[in-house]
Amino acid sequence: MAETEKAEEKKIPGARKAAIFLMSMGEDYATHAFENMNEREISDVAFEMSLIDSITPEMLKQASLDFVDKFEGEPRMMIESDSFIKNIVKKTLKSKDADAVLDDIEKKKQDQPFIWSKNINIGTLAGYVEGEHPQTIAMILAHMPSEISSEILMSLPDDQKGDISMRIARLGQISEDVVRDVDKALKHELSGAVGPGGKAGGLQVLVDIINCVDKTTEDMVMEFVEEDNPEMANDIRNLMFVFEDLTGIDDNAMREILKNVESRQLTCALKTATDEMKEKIYSNLSK
Repeated sequence: MAETEKAEEKKIPGARKAAIFLMSMGEDYATHAFENMNEREISDVAFEMSLIDSITPEMLKQASLDFVDKFEGEPRMMIESDSFIKNIVKKTLKSKDADAVLDDIEKKKQDQPFIWSKNINIGTLAGYVEGEHPQTIAMILAHMPSEISSEILMSLPDDQKGDISMRIARLGQISEDVVRDVDKALKHELSGAVGPGGKAGGLQVLVDIINCVDKTTEDMVMEFVEEDNPEMANDIRNLMFVFEDLTGIDDNAMREILKNVESRQLTCALKTATDEMKEKIYSNLSK
């Protein structure tokens, strides 16, 4: 006889949790997931699916919270991206086409400045960057991946965060030679490896960084910008994606949005969402 989960249930077994998620995401999503499981895993999850006749918002909420709790104390999820990408590309494309795509990805990676920063301890990286001139720091952060730049910005002294953020926002197009020289010098100090490249700073770069920092740093930066340049602060707010803005859209639109959001991205976003935002998402995931 099929059973329905109770909201009070504290922990959900892994196979049951997977069953709840996959059934809530639909047949196509579940099919793709099954393609990456072995027979034992498929059997376990399918059995749990057979015991579920309906999925309530409470069931989905508890399953999501269990997943978030698992990674709550982790600074980041460790994923071997090279092998992950190689596997999915080779499973999707013919051998010759897959090799061409992978070669193109590798070439683009080599052209990306400061890409090596993803493999350096943030504390070590921040220590080296902090000793640079503020304008140099701004240029470095503007060219690093935003998830790395945001962590470095959060580690800077409070009295530097606003100044550096303003410099990033006002940064124009930087010569590729200048970027290459700074990139090469910092890479040499940290024994990394990276190829040449160039990129402009500006408001969007700062917005990408702000979207990744914690609430305290965001408020501090925005307060500084507001005092220094109210018009710029308004432009930044208009460019920023505020998760809570989604509470105002109707349920049909929310469901359409959720269809195109990866589970991993949604889980990360839910970690800092308000209770109202979480409830809106959970209720629409279950429909």
